Amino acid sequence: MAPVRVLIAPDKFAGTLTAVEAAQAMAAGWHDQAPDDEVVTVPMSDGGPGFVDVLSAALGGELLAVTVTGPLGEPTPATVLLHEKTAYIETSQACGLDLVPPERRDPERATTYGVGELVAAALESGARRLVLGLGGSGTNDAGAGLLAALGATAQPAGALASGGAALAEVTDLDLEPARARLAGVEVLAASDVDNPLLGLRGATNVFGPQKGVAEERRIPLDAALERFADQADRSLADAKGAGAAGGLGYALLLLGGTRVPGIETISAAVGLPDRARAADLVLTGEGSFDFQSASGKVVSGVASVAGEAIRPCVVLAGQVLVGIREMRTMGVESAYSLVDLVGRERALGAPRDSLVDLARRVARTWSR
Repeated sequence: MAPVRVLIAPDKFAGTLTAVEAAQAMAAGWHDQAPDDEVVTVPMSDGGPGFVDVLSAALGGELLAVTVTGPLGEPTPATVLLHEKTAYIETSQACGLDLVPPERRDPERATTYGVGELVAAALESGARRLVLGLGGSGTNDAGAGLLAALGATAQPAGALASGGAALAEVTDLDLEPARARLAGVEVLAASDVDNPLLGLRGATNVFGPQKGVAEERRIPLDAALERFADQADRSLADAKGAGAAGGLGYALLLLGGTRVPGIETISAAVGLPDRARAADLVLTGEGSFDFQSASGKVVSGVASVAGEAIRPCVVLAGQVLVGIREMRTMGVESAYSLVDLVGRERALGAPRDSLVDLARRVARTWSR
């Protein structure tokens, strides 16, 4: 009997395993049970944390080490992936929520200045195309810090790099130096978020609370971003993705960038459609397979690719919180839970070994 060709394309298991680690664990478990099967691993990301690692594993290229300004001003190590005149930038490396301890989280003054420094480093290395993964940010400054790092100016001096609250005082905004810096460069903002910058569905009201914005500060902070948008370009504030990464998407739109779905961008970059057509079965996974998984996340994106290739898609997740109907709507054939197999304590305490066990059990069902 011919071996099964298995494509393994998971997201990270947030807080426990990177996408690369998850893919390796799933492959190890599958090989234990079905050593003759052909297994290919393609770790995935939707643009948030893990973006550079995933693309580096798939594409190769050169990793450029850079030290940039972190969200609260501390020197922060980061990397840019350079591949054939394209630079891939993981913005959370410079402004991520995970860079700030919970007791110090202050999105009103956190800055995206370091993201601008990553862009500058990519340009200095000769990149003519920039793909920025947006997600996991701890900032809410409408990307003003990025603009300042690329040469934009305003009064009072330093306000653009001082966080979202400082934008309430900004006057005399000049974006032309930043736009000139990116003249002739293609800029793509890869994000699964399509929220606008302002209002009830905007960056502050939807994503601010998880970053530490107090309820009584939402209206003043949103108003500060609105004042900034009135001076920059109010029409772009309503564009899809302007509210991604605390408004970083808005700044990239101001610089002539284009918002693209994160999972689709990565799928194309790693050749996922061709790999799916060459497989008999597609495995994907994430920490929590829930209702949010359908909104531009890795699992739904991989399932869509598998569906187009007419291949079954199976999910291995930390926990499964959707029913069969929702699962099938996403194009998922079956889903299996670490918590159900080994219990919550072991799933969190020994995530790799638990995922190996789960993949081994799934292979009993899905391998010939």
